[in-house]
Amino acid sequence: MNQAPEFLIEDRQHDSIRRLAHVFDLERRDFLKLLGGGVLVGISASSPAQESGGAHRQDSEGNIPDSLAAWIHIAEDDAITVNTGKVEIGQNIRTSLAQQVAEELRVPISAIQLVMADTALTPFDAGTFGSRTTPIMGHQLRNAATTARELLIEMAAQRWQSDPATLSAADGKITNTKTQQSITYGELAKGQQLARTIPADPAVTPAKDWRIAGTSVAKVNGRAFATGSHRYTSDLTRPGMLYGKVLRPSAFHATLISLDASAAEKIPSTKLVHDGDFVGIAAPDEYTATRALNALRAQWKIMPQPSESELYNYLRKNPEPAVKGVRRRDRQVSGSIEQGLASADKTLAQTYTVAYIAHVPLEPRAALAEWNGNDLTVWTGTQRPFSVRDELAQALRISPERVRVIVPDTGSAYGGKHMGDAAVEAARLAKAAGKPVKLVWTREEEFTWAYFRPAGVIDVQSGVRRDGTLVAWQFDNYNSGPAAIATPYDVPNQQIEFHPSDSPLRQGSYRGLAATANHFARETHMDEIAHLLAMDPLQFRLKNHSDSRLRAVFEAAANKFGWGREKSSATCGFGIAGGVEKGGYVATCAEVAIDPSTHDVKIVRVVEAFECGAIVNPNGLRNQIEGAVVQATGGALFEAVHFENGRILNPHLADYRVPRFSDLPKIEVEMLDRKDLPSAGAGETPLVGLAPAVGNAIFAATEVRLRALPLVPDGLAQNSPELKSS
Repeated sequence: MNQAPEFLIEDRQHDSIRRLAHVFDLERRDFLKLLGGGVLVGISASSPAQESGGAHRQDSEGNIPDSLAAWIHIAEDDAITVNTGKVEIGQNIRTSLAQQVAEELRVPISAIQLVMADTALTPFDAGTFGSRTTPIMGHQLRNAATTARELLIEMAAQRWQSDPATLSAADGKITNTKTQQSITYGELAKGQQLARTIPADPAVTPAKDWRIAGTSVAKVNGRAFATGSHRYTSDLTRPGMLYGKVLRPSAFHATLISLDASAAEKIPSTKLVHDGDFVGIAAPDEYTATRALNALRAQWKIMPQPSESELYNYLRKNPEPAVKGVRRRDRQVSGSIEQGLASADKTLAQTYTVAYIAHVPLEPRAALAEWNGNDLTVWTGTQRPFSVRDELAQALRISPERVRVIVPDTGSAYGGKHMGDAAVEAARLAKAAGKPVKLVWTREEEFTWAYFRPAGVIDVQSGVRRDGTLVAWQFDNYNSGPAAIATPYDVPNQQIEFHPSDSPLRQGSYRGLAATANHFARETHMDEIAHLLAMDPLQFRLKNHSDSRLRAVFEAAANKFGWGREKSSATCGFGIAGGVEKGGYVATCAEVAIDPSTHDVKIVRVVEAFECGAIVNPNGLRNQIEGAVVQATGGALFEAVHFENGRILNPHLADYRVPRFSDLPKIEVEMLDRKDLPSAGAGETPLVGLAPAVGNAIFAATEVRLRALPLVPDGLAQNSPELKSS
């Protein structure tokens, strides 16, 4: 199955994230010969089981394993091991994937042990991103488990000389329904590899017949997380392990002119590593490593760089540099935008902006690197273990077969952990020190040297008839990205284009990518047109699309919210927004309260309806939706990265505002379970409706139209001269 076009566009964005500019010279004795004796299971980008990994896959090309043994192993003691290169980063796929395997194997979920994200043990996987785990990896593992069940039935039939049609699989056993004779899976498999090719389309269990999938199974290993016994990368230790620190430049793109390390080198048991642009410390404990780092005296050459005050003009005027003479261009045209605008009774043109924001993961970047002769093992929190393996091999000039990357279940990522920054740094320090080295980024490093969600400028021009029919839609996005850039509304004349810019800050993936920015601009603009026509915003949306699934979520959210039962006032506003992304359909209703004296904005209530096909784990899905609303609150109201001339001005949680308990509204979730449709992912799309719904609610109460995210970083009065003077 070839990649969907939106996946290919998204993969280009993932692979365009700039690496930290470490260029290792490495002494001659540190060079390793390129050895080719490793065993590598490759993946075909054309397979439905995996998505394209893009430019960094390199040695990981090949064919996806169609052998059942690559995915599932059944031991003589009936233990069932399932392999997947996907990463558990808090989205609970360790549970939902196990549910799908257990469903098809007819065993309790407790019988399933998932081995995840270990490049030495699991099949290649391009990464955990893009809401693809459920529709793609879930599909692959269901196929594998169904094949295993059918194989076990055949093995039992041969053993008993019985008709396979008389045999059934249940509770980890094959039973002859006529004689009641039974045998366990372990007795049949005897710990041997399951020798069977997985067919393209085995007879998986329909969602309407699910007994384990489709239920709210408790989180696998949940007790370990609740009690604190789970060991994240930052908790791991190895014998003789040292602690690493890295010297950071005083600004982005700075060049090291000179380094005085004399004071640091006098600190006992400290190893200084100075390799090209890389300067790091390894020491027996974190305190000593920090002390040595602070003793270094470096001079940097800093070049002038764009600042936040000029950001949006800069993004318009500075396109992304061409690669081999070709610039990326994502453009969609249908009909004639000129004729559409000319035929409209009313037109509207507005500009919307979106600031850079940080991921702020619970667990900052961390890595533990250990060399064993010429072989390197790295434990790290990343969404792309195989890509990080290749990144390590390239940076250290070794064969990828010599590198093993292991990802413990990780404390969130939100799209922010695609790269191996900490892994490369720890590996270089460990090579020089001759001992394992653990490196954990500080929160300031995380805020400064990680990449950000892209900022953007979006111009929208539309045309509409007096009866509310859209006839023209022009949409130009500068820099933030093409995710969900296409409108779900029926417009005969469209021109939609993404213009990549030369970003002044390091930028990359974020939960939902540019879907948040594009939904914000589109759904705010739709609200503006509705008010221009004096139409109800919900009815205007319903009039202009024919998608029954989108209509269903809009109506479900509106009904639960009580849309239209109460009118907005100067102190209370109601807003609505919705859309489609990655196979998920979302509609969000928001109620905001406006303090009449301070004009402070408080989100009081959010109702979100969401549909993503057949629901694998209802409680897990509810958690994803509620968590998305909480996270979206920050980006909607106040989150923004401030920067000037190559420096981040708010690199601490004391200065960078994230949602607090006091910010949270009452959240009500309406989930539409479509057992007649394939399951889609749900990690991103529930995020995208909140910001426009809140902005639209603020307008309904105040008639102040906010077209920039965040909406009220300094309070509503700062966004309106009229309110500011009152």
